Amino acid sequence: MRILFTIAHFFEPNPTGKYASQGKTSLPRLQALSQSITALHQLFGQTQCNIDIGQRLALPANQPQAHELEIVVCTTGKSHLLHQLPLPSSFYKHHSTQAEPMLLGFECQAVLRDYLGQYDYYCFLEDDLILHDPWLFIKLGWLTQRTGDQNLLQPNRYEVSTDALTHKAYIDGDLAPHVTAPFQNVHEQPELKGKIMETPITFRRTLNPHAGCYFLNANQMRHWANQTHFLDRDTSFIGPLESAATLGIMKTFRVYKTLPEQAGFLEIQHFGTKYLNLIGKKVSWEGHSCCTAPVEAY
Repeated sequence: MRILFTIAHFFEPNPTGKYASQGKTSLPRLQALSQSITALHQLFGQTQCNIDIGQRLALPANQPQAHELEIVVCTTGKSHLLHQLPLPSSFYKHHSTQAEPMLLGFECQAVLRDYLGQYDYYCFLEDDLILHDPWLFIKLGWLTQRTGDQNLLQPNRYEVSTDALTHKAYIDGDLAPHVTAPFQNVHEQPELKGKIMETPITFRRTLNPHAGCYFLNANQMRHWANQTHFLDRDTSFIGPLESAATLGIMKTFRVYKTLPEQAGFLEIQHFGTKYLNLIGKKVSWEGHSCCTAPVEAY
C-alpha cells in the first residue's frame, strides 16, 4: 500500500500567541515534529525486522503493515525548524509556501489533491501529533469496508503526564451542538456498531470532529476533491487553524469517533500537556471545585 502524509509545520515565537507553534522556545516543537515523522516510518515503513537469535539473523517483520511512504512537510516562508531537525533528509520532502501560517492546512490539501490517483491513503497531521498504532489503517479499512466511504472515523487526541492529576487525558470532548450544527447533521446515522475480537464497539457521530488530522482512503480523497467547497478556505469553524484541519472533512463526510468508554480504540498523541494541565484549574476533576475561568475551545 502507498500512503501520502502531509504535515503542516510552522514555528514563530509570539508573546501573545495561543498556539504551541508560537511558543517562547523552539525545542518542544522540534521534539514534536521529530517524533511525529519518526513514528510514521517506524510504524508503517518497510524496514522492520525481527532478530532471530538462534540464527543471528535479522528477518523481515510486520510486512503486511509495512507500506511505501511519502511524507511532505508544508511550511511558510522562513517560519519553520526543518534546518534544525535531527532526521535524515530522506525521511521527508519539504514543500515551501508563502501561505498565512494558520492556513497551512489548506496548502496540505492542495498537495493531497495534486497526487490524486497515486496513493491508497491521503493523510494530514498537524506537526505536534504522534501516532503509536501500527493497526491504524487496518481499523480504518475495516470500518469503511463494512459501512461505506461516506463514513470517516477520526482518532481521539490525548495528552499524557506523570505528575498531573491524571496520567492521560483525551482533549477533544464534545463541543456545544450549535458550534458544528451549520456544517453537519449528527442525527443522520448517529451510531455505527460492530464487534472486534468478540468485543462490541460503538462509533458515534461526534460533536467535535477536530483531531488535528485525518486519514482518507483514495475513494474518500477523490470524493472530497470533487466537492465545490474543496479548498474554499472557509475559516468559520473555531478559527483558521481548526478550519483548515477539520471543516472540509466535516462538510463532506459523516464523521465518527468512538465513545469515551472506548476512546483508546483509535487515538493519537498530542505532544505536551497544554490541555491536560487545565484539569484541576480551569477544568473540574470529578466534581471538585476549581478555577471557574472560561476555557477556550482550542
